[in-house]
Amino acid sequence: MPEKFDAIVVGAGPSGNTAAYTMAKAGLKVLQIERGEYPGSKNVQGAILYASALEKIIPDFRDDAPLERHIIEQRVWVLDDNSFVGTHYRSDDYNKPPYNRYTIIRAQFDKWFSSKVREAGALLICETTVEELLMDGKRCIGVRCDRKGGEVYADVVVLADGVNSTLARKAGFHAELDSKDVALAVKEILFLPEEVLQQRFNVKEDEGVVIELMGTVTEGMVGTGFLYTNKDSLTIGVGCMLSDFKANPKRTTPYALLEKLKTHPSIAPLIEGGEMKEYAAHLIPEGGFHAIPQVYGDGWMIVGDSGGFVNGVHREGSNLAMTTGQLAAQTVIEAKAAGAPMTAKTLRAYKDKLADSYVMKDLHKYRDMPGVMHDNPQFFTTYPELFNRAAKTMFTVDGLDKKAKEKEIMGSFRSARRVGGLFGDAIKLWRAFR
Repeated sequence: MPEKFDAIVVGAGPSGNTAAYTMAKAGLKVLQIERGEYPGSKNVQGAILYASALEKIIPDFRDDAPLERHIIEQRVWVLDDNSFVGTHYRSDDYNKPPYNRYTIIRAQFDKWFSSKVREAGALLICETTVEELLMDGKRCIGVRCDRKGGEVYADVVVLADGVNSTLARKAGFHAELDSKDVALAVKEILFLPEEVLQQRFNVKEDEGVVIELMGTVTEGMVGTGFLYTNKDSLTIGVGCMLSDFKANPKRTTPYALLEKLKTHPSIAPLIEGGEMKEYAAHLIPEGGFHAIPQVYGDGWMIVGDSGGFVNGVHREGSNLAMTTGQLAAQTVIEAKAAGAPMTAKTLRAYKDKLADSYVMKDLHKYRDMPGVMHDNPQFFTTYPELFNRAAKTMFTVDGLDKKAKEKEIMGSFRSARRVGGLFGDAIKLWRAFR
């Protein structure tokens, strides 16, 4: 007779590991299935970890987790083709333990987290692909894997298999991804000696910097770039909406966009001499509040990227993924304690928990932002150029008085967007961020 579990978790990323760990820690019989050789084997990129979510799950994670640098400085740069204007925030408060944010290497971190899942009592099976969900009518009762006798049963299946979840689509839980609701991001890890990194970014041992980038580097497409420091490497990347890549008249590839970013006069000195060791491309859900699919049903729940939760509002992707995994696990634990069946009525509590958390509150608050950004490319072309030109005008000493310079700047804004356009753009931004 096939073995039955309290829960099956498909995927061993941050959301899947959190769900599996939380349920196993509570004494549930949990099976976790990962198609990679080991958890993290498919992830070569770096990431930023926010400590708050992981502290709630593993309070002493700092004792042995593979952390790179704690972040003490945040920079935001708006670039044109030759320059940038931006802002920095650096605080010694972020240099005092317990630290708030860290850079991590996902391959190492996911492998470490998985070891904690196994210590909690979950059974992990790797190098195994879940081909489809087993359904009894509309109820999910288990999974079928690509192994002989690969049918495994459970009271509930938690899908944590990434943004492009074929299992959810095949089961009819959500439709095919729309290219306007997903971004394609590319990353590289560039190795540099620790002392070089610390000199260039003005940090000491274990201190780190994050730079978020936007502007003409995305060629008018909706997207952003990023650069942050690891222990002995830099992670640099850029991502844009998949629909914009398809519609871009220049047919610029994601890799070419990244190469353009690396040659920008403000970026090139920071990465000079870096040896490229790893490259990755991945999809990120960016549809926002209106693109979130149904995330629960009879015998199933969806967490992390699979549910479309990570987007421009939530740059702290790992933090959010772990939050959704924990809330899903808590729903199962509470249902088990109450002796309730894993029906859609019972698992609706997961949706309610999400609604009460910052996850859905932030998505709802900024629900109009994806549409506003997508429909107004001037925020990624015209305005970065105007802001940089204004800065150059003000800081260039050429004999013109400040009043004349202010008049010149205002004239350039009115010429580019006219008064009505400027007012309209201000209203759009207010609606997107209100």
